[in-house]
Amino acid sequence: MSKRVKVMLRDKMVLEGFDQKRLAIATGLTERTISELINGKMKRYPKEAIEKIANVLGVKDINEILTLVEEE
Repeated sequence: MSKRVKVMLRDKMVLEGFDQKRLAIATGLTERTISELINGKMKRYPKEAIEKIANVLGVKDINEILTLVEEE
């Protein structure tokens, strides 16, 4: 069975009190980039964007925002 990346960024944002606009401002990323990450529309996850988000949201483990799950 194959695996896919599941994006859990929205959950972490809510937990930390961020909406897309506030996270975009805090990270210097566009709201479009944040939206595409949240909705799993990116085919590639930019390392720099993930690092900025992780720093702002206080992510200690990448599995807080991205994880691998079995394909259904």
